[in-house]
Amino acid sequence: MAKLLIIDDERAIRSTLREILEYESYDVDDIDNGIDGLELIKKNNYDLVLCDIKMNKMDGMEVLENALALKPDLPFIMISGHGTVETAIEASKKGAFDFVSKPPDLNRLLITVRNALDRGTLVTETKVLKRKVSKTRHILGDSESIGRIKETIDRVAPTEARVLITGANGSGKELVARWIHEKSNRAESPLIEVNCAAIPSELIESELFGHEKGSFTSAVKQRIGKFELANGGTLFLDEIGDMSLSAQAKVLRALQEHKITRVGGEKELDVNVRVIAATNKDLLKEIEDGNFRMDLYHRLNVINIHVPHLTERTDDIPVIAQHFLEEICNDYGMPVKKINDAAMNALKGLPWTGNVRELHNMIERLIILSDKVITENDVVAFANPTGGTNIGAANGNGHATATHGGSAIDYDRFSNFQDYKDHAEKEFIKFKLEKNNWNVSKTADDIEIQRSHLYSKIEKFGLKRSE
Repeated sequence: MAKLLIIDDERAIRSTLREILEYESYDVDDIDNGIDGLELIKKNNYDLVLCDIKMNKMDGMEVLENALALKPDLPFIMISGHGTVETAIEASKKGAFDFVSKPPDLNRLLITVRNALDRGTLVTETKVLKRKVSKTRHILGDSESIGRIKETIDRVAPTEARVLITGANGSGKELVARWIHEKSNRAESPLIEVNCAAIPSELIESELFGHEKGSFTSAVKQRIGKFELANGGTLFLDEIGDMSLSAQAKVLRALQEHKITRVGGEKELDVNVRVIAATNKDLLKEIEDGNFRMDLYHRLNVINIHVPHLTERTDDIPVIAQHFLEEICNDYGMPVKKINDAAMNALKGLPWTGNVRELHNMIERLIILSDKVITENDVVAFANPTGGTNIGAANGNGHATATHGGSAIDYDRFSNFQDYKDHAEKEFIKFKLEKNNWNVSKTADDIEIQRSHLYSKIEKFGLKRSE
């Protein structure tokens, strides 16, 4: 049911319009002045406003301007007993959907209302679709660290400097890379992404540089690699810390000489690519351990942007949570729910091991499972998908733990996020393998990775079938 607001200082007009619109099954509020009307617009999510032009305290044109500054997509129908062509044109220029003279022709008014509501629906749907198609979202937050990141992006983007983005999983490294590309001189050219952690080591070179037909057993046709696809644009190498040493050597050559050679090929191909890399690993430690090339590290690390953990910028959580709340509710076509202060403080106190990505999932869960107002009890109850996480409890040693189905995890035993990630990955894969009676093919399909990659994980974690 569409929610409408009537702003008019004539009681008779308000009563007549309200009666007609409620008869058409609209939910209607009315008010006799523009100042109070603006307050109602701030507090409520109206689908349409019908506003008189000549009113005491604040005229309709001023209400229109102030309201559209707050909610640019809110449809306005202006009503006036002194209507002229000039007034109608001025209202349209200021953003009004239409102009109706007093006394209104009721049939024309109802048609105008329906058209305005249809337009509002189309605008909302278009925004949702554009957001789903485009992965470039706003970098949310007002903290000092986010301010520095935005400033760095503005400075670095127009240059050709390579950028290394560091930070934990889910913190927003990909978003930073996308904004560097969007604000660069290459914005009209493609941004090609490669997740180095998701590609088996034996296939990464083919993925990056392409291959010639017959270069190996399954190479039944020529393949164009990501470097070629990104020519003239930007190549984003996500989780570059997981790239094999042989692939690192070829990437280094591509960065130095701006040339590549396909796997199994002899011809050198010129490429004009700006490389942005990201990792959740400590690459200096990886260099010490012999897993990453120092010369490649220095080639990539011209500009370093570190994206902080969400727990390091908890003051940004209310801004991010409110944005996700409005976005998800709009996607679901439901009224925007509210989060009370206690619930917001509870959100700020959570550990956020999955960072902003986890916060998005949490808000979506709260929207689905809670009532109109999200409370602290909702946050505590739904902090874990099973509702069984006891966050902030302490074990006998005073360490923070979380319990899942009766077993406790001592987070302090993990020296860094990668250790915890490996532990969680190992337990997840072990659970899925046992569930499928160690059918590797079925398990690979279930968790949506390649079978060869799953075998690598089994070997990495030393998983064995129990007798």
